[in-house]
Amino acid sequence: MANTSEPDDTAGTETTRARPRTSIWRNGAFRLLWGAQTLSDLGTGITTLAYPLLMLALTQSPVQAGAVSAVSSLPYLLLGLIAGALADRWNRKRVMVICDTFRAINMASIPLTMWLWHVTPTHLYVTAFVGGVLYVLFSAADAGAVPNVVEKDQITTAVAALQVSSSATAMLAPPLGGTLFQLFRGLPFLADAVSYLASAIALSAVRIEFQQPQERPATTLRSDIAAGLRWLWYHPVIRTIATAAAGLQLAMAGAQLVVIVAAQQAHASAGVIGLVLSGIGVGGVAGSVAASRLKARFGFGRTIIGVMWAQAALWVLIGLFSHVIVMTAFLLAVFVATAAIFGINALSYQLSITPDDLQSRVGSAFKLIAWSSFPLGAATAGVLLDRFGPETTSLAFGVWVTAIALASSRPRSGLRTHSSDTTTATP
Repeated sequence: MANTSEPDDTAGTETTRARPRTSIWRNGAFRLLWGAQTLSDLGTGITTLAYPLLMLALTQSPVQAGAVSAVSSLPYLLLGLIAGALADRWNRKRVMVICDTFRAINMASIPLTMWLWHVTPTHLYVTAFVGGVLYVLFSAADAGAVPNVVEKDQITTAVAALQVSSSATAMLAPPLGGTLFQLFRGLPFLADAVSYLASAIALSAVRIEFQQPQERPATTLRSDIAAGLRWLWYHPVIRTIATAAAGLQLAMAGAQLVVIVAAQQAHASAGVIGLVLSGIGVGGVAGSVAASRLKARFGFGRTIIGVMWAQAALWVLIGLFSHVIVMTAFLLAVFVATAAIFGINALSYQLSITPDDLQSRVGSAFKLIAWSSFPLGAATAGVLLDRFGPETTSLAFGVWVTAIALASSRPRSGLRTHSSDTTTATP
């Protein structure tokens, strides 16, 4: 049953407590949504490795291999806000089905071209960009799906379930993609196409709409985008979470690179480094499982603030123990677990607090702010590692995250007064 916001918070809470709580897994609409996103994540993870591998095979150029990945992420920076406004105007479920259908066709063009003729670097750049555009539109429409297929008090659990499967596919997809690529270079892309098609079929089977009925006034796209940004910026908690996420992301962008450089300096083999990095998937699953339990135990605000302080401490520990491979692997897994806890609770709060007619716009703006610092963080990590090494780099990021935790812990941030993500407010 789709969730609807109550005008009176107290009455809404009493209603939630009065009815027996059913598992999200007994909700057929959520099962289909979860299955569709899991399949899509698995296919995307497979081609995330296959794209640079194929570009390297075609050009022998690491620069072009990196460029094809950059091209796929470029549409989010260019079109994220526009996609959010359009998704709030259009039928969200229909947008997701259409996007997945065309993503399947886009991916299938690569193995088809290999079979009929030969694939070129230009073809890879085009499919990467088109796939990025379709992902942006899909993601914007997806922002409003969860609050409309589960009850309000189940949003955190639902987001955590989606994150668990996403983390699990992050462990499975790279080795699967590498194996398929060895069998036939076009096979990973064919598998991705099949996953998108299966996702589109699953989403088509969902009987619940991903938005509430509404009459939309005649407004311009620019005013729609401005309304979403204005709502986000004037809501103190959402603004704090978004800006804190951007700050944390700047440091997180360098975590994997710090660990790789530290492992190389410790003379670890490529196999050992791969094993260390598998802690990313393990930590993601663990954090996803723990996220809703921690929020229930400590409350939303304390959990978010606690994660920030935990990440500051973890950066210091990584700097102190970067020369010990086993300890580094453990700390990386814990680090990723805290990131998952932050992300799940932040997203579930944003989903539960945002009016339905603004979900796609606010969600797209939230993600754009949170991820905008990633390129700067990656570049900063590279410069610091080159000049000072992993120990100093980790300690520098620890100081940075400590400053973010201090700023977010102030009363003005609003986090300390929020114990749950079920509060409804209008800025």
